[in-house]
Amino acid sequence: MGPLPKRRVSKARRDRRRTHDALVLKHLVPCDNCGEFKVAHRVCPACGYYNGREVIKQKEEE
Repeated sequence: MGPLPKRRVSKARRDRRRTHDALVLKHLVPCDNCGEFKVAHRVCPACGYYNGREVIKQKEEE
């Protein structure tokens, strides 16, 4: 039999340990070109623009 904890970990101690485990939302900003929300400092997935110029050509919707 391997080592076991000497005492039960209290709910408060367990929850204090888990305070940094929460997922954080990405920082969303509106695109300067189309206005859709995008992750900051990334190419806009809706229009393909970054920093005022087209970086990715988007397919035309029919």
